[in-house]
Amino acid sequence: MTRASALSLLGSALLATWTQAQTAGPEPMVIPLWPEGVPNAKAGAGEERVEDGRVFNVQSPTVTYFKADAGTANGAAVIICPGGGYVRLAVIAEGFEIPRMLNRLGISAFVLKYRLIEFGQPAPLQDVLRAGRLIRSRAREFEVNPERIGVMGSSAGGHLAASAATMFDAPEGRTGAPLDAVSGRPSFITLLYPVITMKGPHAHAGSRRALLGESPSPELLDRWSLEAQVTKDTPPAFLVHTAEDTSVPLENSLLFYDALRRFRIDAEMHLFEKGPHGFGTRRDLGPTSDWPKRWEEWMRSHGWLERGLVR
Repeated sequence: MTRASALSLLGSALLATWTQAQTAGPEPMVIPLWPEGVPNAKAGAGEERVEDGRVFNVQSPTVTYFKADAGTANGAAVIICPGGGYVRLAVIAEGFEIPRMLNRLGISAFVLKYRLIEFGQPAPLQDVLRAGRLIRSRAREFEVNPERIGVMGSSAGGHLAASAATMFDAPEGRTGAPLDAVSGRPSFITLLYPVITMKGPHAHAGSRRALLGESPSPELLDRWSLEAQVTKDTPPAFLVHTAEDTSVPLENSLLFYDALRRFRIDAEMHLFEKGPHGFGTRRDLGPTSDWPKRWEEWMRSHGWLERGLVR
């Protein structure tokens, strides 16, 4: 591997090394999303860098594959979109514990390293949809069921997960590559304290600026306010938020849940009293810390954790 290639995989490699040191599972696999060339790649954009467990200046998107143990694997897979306001990716904070949690449930995890402020939209949408299409097209190789591929996102990563759920067939998500013919629609989504709206008092100003620029048009604000993009084809959703969140108000989750209800989309939402923004899998928050149990129950109720690999 050349020095440039090694640097381009730095963020995912850091995540893989960290997680491998903490688990007894198989070694994670780093998979480039665009081996034929990243769409709209920027010459002279500088190197990706890692600071305090966060990846900046993503130029070469990847997924890092954490395979479920063969003894427990049930065929489900989840693409994990870390948060970071579309400026950075919190890969250690949100890409370590959650893959472990998923693997224990027999779910294979794919941590997404997606493009950020240096590109803006639609690059992140293209990356998450490409990840879904790639995994679905290689489902037998990854030992997953193509009908059980979900997306989980936290904070701005929640906005990206919700984008995949509502804009999986949007022209902005296509690049003209042959894989565009494969469905990018998630089978289900999980949103943790998500950014949803780009408008009004509940918008997260930092994510909006990184995604859409300093002065986005009303049309752009409407397009990327995901409560307005829900349709009858949006997949089932599970949402978690807290009243203590002062970074991304819980009204974001309320707006999305209300839109799902209008279209009669299966959805479950848990609003907790305690917990700061970005609480993830913290164990010291009382009932809030039990959200993974509620999520497991929801997944089982839909049959997504039943054993059933590639048909």
